[in-house]
Amino acid sequence: MTTNLRDAGRLVQHRLDDQAFRLQFESNAIWNRMVAAGDRLPDLPLVEVDLGPIHLNRLRDTGPVVLAFFRHATSAPCDAALRDYRDCLAPALTELDAHLVAVSPQVPARLEAVKRRQDLDFFVASDARHTLIDAFNIGFNSPGAGSVLGTGRSVLPFAAVVVADRGGIVRFAEVHADWSTRTEPHRILAAVREINRQSRLRSPGHDAGRGSRP
Repeated sequence: MTTNLRDAGRLVQHRLDDQAFRLQFESNAIWNRMVAAGDRLPDLPLVEVDLGPIHLNRLRDTGPVVLAFFRHATSAPCDAALRDYRDCLAPALTELDAHLVAVSPQVPARLEAVKRRQDLDFFVASDARHTLIDAFNIGFNSPGAGSVLGTGRSVLPFAAVVVADRGGIVRFAEVHADWSTRTEPHRILAAVREINRQSRLRSPGHDAGRGSRP
């Protein structure tokens, strides 16, 4: 009986904390300082769990870059989001010559668990010093998170997706206050397809052949 009451109390407190968090997110209008379309993608190194250091500038040399930020390997909502992106997003992005990078402030050794558990065939990278998260202004302080992240730091990212073109310009950015809502794959794919369409329009010879018909 006592255990049930204690669990119920924790659930109520969690809901109150979550509500207060969303109210703070809305009232402070912090989204005005967050990454937005038109910003430039910073060339900051991340550590991919299998490959080691990777550079965003080198990735975008060969196609658009999709950055999906998540909290850590033991977050159930993030687990569900990554599974959804694995099934409904990653294959289509490969066909579009785009790179998907899931980014967390957790240390690589702990992030490896989610990549293996979900059999993720895209990049899973650590931003352990949250430098990219800070550059995009999508981080928030979560006391106690450092022990889970393995970094001694307490910054977690909001649920965010950022899409940049080959020139390093952000063309799509969406941030949510919590992980009960996430960016749907079809919205990300639409952004990448538009980037590729614009790239084709700008490519030399796009108009070649026009007027050649008798």
